[in-house]
Formats: sequence, C-alpha cells, structure tokens
Amino acid sequence: MAIRDAVSADGTNIVYRVSGPAGARPLVLLHGWSANLRCWGRAADELAARFRVLAVDLRGHGYSDVPAAGYDDPKNWAADVAAVLAGEGIESGAILLGWSYGGIVLSDYLTAYGTDAIAGIVFSSSQANIGRGVPGAAAGPAMQAAMPGVFEESAGRAVRAFGAFGNANTGPGADRGVDAQRLFGTSLATLPSVRKALFYRTTDNTETLRTLDIPALVLHGTDDPVVPIENGRYVYEAVPDARASFWEGSQHGLFIEDPARFAGEIGMFADSL
Repeated sequence: MAIRDAVSADGTNIVYRVSGPAGARPLVLLHGWSANLRCWGRAADELAARFRVLAVDLRGHGYSDVPAAGYDDPKNWAADVAAVLAGEGIESGAILLGWSYGGIVLSDYLTAYGTDAIAGIVFSSSQANIGRGVPGAAAGPAMQAAMPGVFEESAGRAVRAFGAFGNANTGPGADRGVDAQRLFGTSLATLPSVRKALFYRTTDNTETLRTLDIPALVLHGTDDPVVPIENGRYVYEAVPDARASFWEGSQHGLFIEDPARFAGEIGMFADSL
C-alpha cells in the first residue's frame, strides 16, 4: 500500500492511495460528498484482493489540496481523475467507481476525456447529474433535511444537521459504530465552504450516458434516503449497455452494509468486461 499524489490541470494536488496487486486491473474509487479515501473501510481491502485499487481524495477533501474556487467547473473534476490515471500510467482497461457525488465526478471525466482508458464504470448509490431541475439529480429526504445546516460554520449546527443522515451511510446495526464515526468525522473535517460549493453547480451528463460505448453497473439501495433510487434508475435507463443490482431495503453506503457482496458484484462485473 502506498500514498501518492498527482497534479491536476489547474495545479491542484490530488492525493490517492494505491493497494492490491501491481499487475491487476485498475479500479479507481471516487468517494462521495464530504468524505475521503478512507471512507471505503473493509470494502477497499476486499477489492484489493483482485484489483489494483486507487482510492482518491477528491479536491477539497482529505489530504488533497483545497482550492478557494473552481468546484463548479466539471473540467476540474475531470482533470483530477485524468491526473491520477496518468500518474499511474494507465491508458486502458480501468474501471471507475463513483459513490454518491463520485458518480458525478466519474461522469464529468467521461464527458471531457472519453472512454479510451476505461473498460467499465460503476455507479454506487450515485448519479451522473447535478443541479436544480436537472433530470436524474434529485436530492433524497435525508439530504434535504440536512441542508443548509451542513454548510454551517457553527460546529453545533453542523453536527446536528449531519445527524439527519442517521443510519443512511451504514445501515442499521450496533456493529457499525466505528464506520459511522469514521464517516461522520471525515464529513466534519471537510471545510464548510467546500461542502457548500459542491452543490452550487449545474451539470447534465445525460448525453454522455446515452452515447457511452462501455458497460456500466448501477448499484443502489431501494431505501436510499440520500440519493433516491430514481437517480440510479435514470443512469441505468440512459446507458446503452447497463446492468443493475438494486439492493432491497438497503440505504446509501452499500460498501459498508455488505462489503463482501459489494466486492463480489464488482468482481463479477469486471469478469464480464
């Protein structure tokens, strides 16, 4: 396992963690809003048993640089992914996996750079678009309840607002406390200004989805209160070669709810490419 970095087109330093066999198929993990590369927990280890896993800290998150502006420009997000791929010398065969907001970043990359380096994509509890009135970009009830409090600089107000997510990222269960605290902590560690800026953009990647020449896998819980399952279905219906696995009763963090199933379904998808 190694921590590395790459410089994006606008000079932003992007940090990522590499694990798994050097000769295995690359799998790039793009985390969600207000998370970081450590969010994946045990699922990252499960995936590293068969993939070359590149877990990225998105700009403004984790140990990556925190630029003052530019979060509303899809080309910046796309260039961040491109910089990581270039840093690892990856020119073909990679899988991009986006959780939650990571699916938007994944789609930004495909819109800007195409699919030459990519063999397949995975949307996990995710969406491709963002913005008021944009199709496939609705916010779920937990996200609506959390805003605008999660943008507050007041620590008390922010903590209470994040409480609106409840078990969304872990699913119910007393054994999920460590995972819940890790995710909660990374959310609070992301600057309030960044948490807010990520929502202040409008991007419609629908045409990219409709003309995609690689397969997509959509994983989504039927009870996801953060990113509605309708957003996952929108991606599934738009992509010409799409497969879907809708987890009955599951919420937003499928890789926390069942890491073995999560890794297994991605492995089966990879075997089909």
